[in-house]
Amino acid sequence: MAVLSSLLCSSARLVTLSRLGFWELAVCKRIPWLSLSVQRCYTSDTSNPSVDHLSSGLERYKDLQKYFNKRLKATYRRFSHIPDHSVVCGHHHMYFVEGDGIYRMDQRQSEPVPEQVLNLQQVSGQEEKTGLDSEKRKQRIQWTVQRIRLSPQEKHLAATLKATYREETRCVVVRLGKRNSSPLDPPHVVVTMDKVFSFEWATDKVLFYTTLEGLRCSRVFRLDLTSSGSRITSVYEETHPDVFVEVALSRDRQILSINCNSRTSSEVLLIDRTTSHLEAFLVQPRQQDLMYHVEHWKKCLVILTNTGPGQEYQVVQAPVSEPSMVSWVPLFTPGPGTALKDMDVVGDHCVLNARTPAGELILIVVSLTHTKEAYTVQLPSWACAIQTKKPGMADQHSVLEFLISSPVHFPVPYCLYPEDGLLLSGTEDGSSPENQGNYTTTRLEACNQDGTLVPITLFHSLPVEGLSQAPLLVHVYGAYGRDLNMDFCPEKRLLLEQGWALAYCHIRGGGERGLSWQRQARVEGKQRGVEDLQACLNHLFSLGISSPQLTALTACSAGAVPAPFLDVLGTMEDPSLPLTLEDIEEWGDPVGNPKHRLTISSYCPLHNITPQRYPSILLTAYSGDARVPLAGVLKYTEQLKSAIHTHFSMEPKSECEPAPNIVLNIQPGANHLGPEDLELMLEEEALALAFLYTELGLDPPRPPRKRKR
Repeated sequence: MAVLSSLLCSSARLVTLSRLGFWELAVCKRIPWLSLSVQRCYTSDTSNPSVDHLSSGLERYKDLQKYFNKRLKATYRRFSHIPDHSVVCGHHHMYFVEGDGIYRMDQRQSEPVPEQVLNLQQVSGQEEKTGLDSEKRKQRIQWTVQRIRLSPQEKHLAATLKATYREETRCVVVRLGKRNSSPLDPPHVVVTMDKVFSFEWATDKVLFYTTLEGLRCSRVFRLDLTSSGSRITSVYEETHPDVFVEVALSRDRQILSINCNSRTSSEVLLIDRTTSHLEAFLVQPRQQDLMYHVEHWKKCLVILTNTGPGQEYQVVQAPVSEPSMVSWVPLFTPGPGTALKDMDVVGDHCVLNARTPAGELILIVVSLTHTKEAYTVQLPSWACAIQTKKPGMADQHSVLEFLISSPVHFPVPYCLYPEDGLLLSGTEDGSSPENQGNYTTTRLEACNQDGTLVPITLFHSLPVEGLSQAPLLVHVYGAYGRDLNMDFCPEKRLLLEQGWALAYCHIRGGGERGLSWQRQARVEGKQRGVEDLQACLNHLFSLGISSPQLTALTACSAGAVPAPFLDVLGTMEDPSLPLTLEDIEEWGDPVGNPKHRLTISSYCPLHNITPQRYPSILLTAYSGDARVPLAGVLKYTEQLKSAIHTHFSMEPKSECEPAPNIVLNIQPGANHLGPEDLELMLEEEALALAFLYTELGLDPPRPPRKRKR
């Protein structure tokens, strides 16, 4: 049964797929870096090769795209000073990214002057040495800083940089010292390494890091900086093809961990930074369906693991000397329906980021000295995303700083003092004048045909009963256990200000309601997610919220939106592709399991195309995306257009119907998550808005009037 095609045909006149395919059918792998502001980058003067011969149907939106580009730029300027955690604090210096490089300022000075510690132009100047072919040299290369790590005594700085159109990152290690005697003296780059993914300092002269090879991280290396140069040795190699390896540092900076995770199991090795040998030891050997994450507290390990009732997460404790599972002692188990999302050890307390059965974010504070003492910290009802700040080297480790936001509420800073149970906001009321407004966050539940209640988060400016004529943008994902991205997004704020309603459907396969929520979709088949989506749409329409004629569907919220994964069956049948073996646990094995093949074919978009009335669709993909083969996108587009043509040829009644527009927007490069360059990103978002307004028959919003002085 063509479940997806029938759903789209009956439930919505328009589907927009901004950088994604249908709902959860995109390969949203993982965000392989911590991105700083897209404005903080360096661009070299080269041209961008055209892939216009692959794109089609874009011309009719060009004028409106230019208009929305201007509106988006104005919106981004309004929110250009929102707080973030991109600044890195050392013992005495504050490090930040600006324009053409990384700078620092000495906080001990009354009037500190920025000092450049890394010039991105130095990195771009090395391109001729990398052996890039002539076509790639013509591309407009833009370098963006991804991560910054300081050595313990601030002797060295390591940073990863990513270039436009490429998957791999480059790690640059810089020697820090006294202020340069001359501003013309370039910073001293000690080592440059390609394909570095995650990295952490063990000492001032030892850096552990992983490399990304063919979209897999399976090896850990150790870089030793010596008086005569540098030495690289292999530390660990993972043999399982479905396991991804990263290195991380505990919050107290005492323990460095090597985290080896698959979809269904974990294995963690630890390195005590306070010892001289820096040898890794195993916490708990890999065990099927056992997931765990490790933090450190006073020679003890605080572990977040799925050993609770129903294989949900709980907190356990073990001594560093006996870390295996037989020594795990339960510290805290949440109540039924409460899902633990993340954990920080702050002073003598464990602070848990959790989601209630009603879908609201809360903090749960558990005392590590009196383990039966725990209390809940309520956050504002509109809070949908929380981002904690790593403490600086000179910061107090007994305070948790974090930001809360929603797609339409920009981040507000908070400080939690767990010892006193005190929560302070950066503003008097926990908000700001920009955040205040007649914006309402409504949490709903839709009942699926199997009786499962599917959460919906709705943002709107009018009362629910007044939304019958409001255009509605529906966001949905539902794979890999990932929550919908609900961080602040200026584009979503702009839509809300123009009278739109925004609905986020938390279907099965995602992680909003815990591991059991994602496990249901994996075990029972991805069609459960399609049914969940249909239930959500029907429920919204039954409440009088918008209508099928005014509803658009996007497969993921902005900020973590991958390219369209439309040929699920064909991709999973090809083990030579870089992620097929890793994805078997998520999608199934159509080659070795006939039942899996039938299940995948039941929802695979490419294999469910039939002659019928389709909505207009915008597909944006990247020609070099190794995660989602471009061939599947092109094949889907070709077959879809053919099916639409057949439908209009066979149905006499269809002659008076307007034909849908299937718009293909193919961009160069391997930017699976979209461009990091602000100008390119705004162009794509402007195209999506132009597409929405055109296909829904909406008048473009009027620009705000300038106030007379």
